[in-house]
Amino acid sequence: MKMPDDFDDNSNMTLTVVMSIAAVSAFVAVILLVVLLLNQKDNATAGRTQQKDAVQAAAEPSSPVIRYPETEELLTGSSLHPDDFDFWDMYPEPTASPTPEPTEEPEQEEHDPSTDGKHTLVKYADGEEEWVLISPYLPKHEYDFTKLVCQSDLMKYYEDGKQTSYVGVDISKYQDYVDFVKVKKAGIDFVMLRVGARGYGSGQLIVDEYFSDNIKRATDAGLDVGVYFYSQAVSKEEAVEEANLVIENLGEYQITYPVAFDMELVENDTSRTENLTRTEKTDIAKAFLETITASGRKTMIYGNKEWLIKEVDMSKLTAYDVWLSQPADIPDYPYKFSMWQYDFEGSVDGIAGYVNMNISFINFAEK
Repeated sequence: MKMPDDFDDNSNMTLTVVMSIAAVSAFVAVILLVVLLLNQKDNATAGRTQQKDAVQAAAEPSSPVIRYPETEELLTGSSLHPDDFDFWDMYPEPTASPTPEPTEEPEQEEHDPSTDGKHTLVKYADGEEEWVLISPYLPKHEYDFTKLVCQSDLMKYYEDGKQTSYVGVDISKYQDYVDFVKVKKAGIDFVMLRVGARGYGSGQLIVDEYFSDNIKRATDAGLDVGVYFYSQAVSKEEAVEEANLVIENLGEYQITYPVAFDMELVENDTSRTENLTRTEKTDIAKAFLETITASGRKTMIYGNKEWLIKEVDMSKLTAYDVWLSQPADIPDYPYKFSMWQYDFEGSVDGIAGYVNMNISFINFAEK
């Protein structure tokens, strides 16, 4: 073992080491100083840049910063597969909206009341015509006019090969003397005799001068008999007066056909009834018929198509049979009727001159 005194004297080497350390320290100090100066310069530059950016940001609206992935990240760092981008089938394919075609207003069919089955033609006495709406509230007739047969100028109606109608004539003083026996033999079943009339100008009541003789001889000949009265009443009171005249002149005769109320328009002259309203005419007719009904007689209203549709309200008179006056091969009155006056110029043995011809679809003698 050596003792301290055994070490060599190295005083020169110590001086060299000290000098080296001093040099290295000085070099390091220089480098630190340079780095410090450079750092201060960069900080000043950054400060000025930040200040400039702050001023610019204050002047311009801020916009979101969008960070796009780097290309390398898209290529190498993503787990997406190209099939992952095939997402279009997730949405239904848009269907093309059909181009709306221009809307065309339906063509308005020209209204033809002559073919719509809802109107009937009324021909007025002055020659004018009007298509009138058929009321759905009035009972309609159910006759099949293909079953009408004209035999020896007598109109007959057949059902299932059997005649179900009755032939008649209406008689007044204008036929003068009538041989009712010959009339019966000519195939006539019934006669409608005029009882009387009211003057359309004077308003005076008159009894047909042939009535008393006609009813006696027609009954004796075996004909069924009905009667009618030509009315010119202007009030219900006058209508009752007319009805009572009929009842009085019928006396004890038990007629088998109805008593008919006959109010007509007067041609080529003025009449006392022409200023009556439709309602007034209806009330007058009803007053006459109610009075006759109360006496136990059958009743009926007479009129042509114009009268029955335009001049009276038949909805108030449905309790009474209708005697339609319409000279034609086939009547076109749409509503229910029991008797039809089809000819003004008939010819029957036993009657001089023309006579009005009628067909009854009902046997009133059994009604």
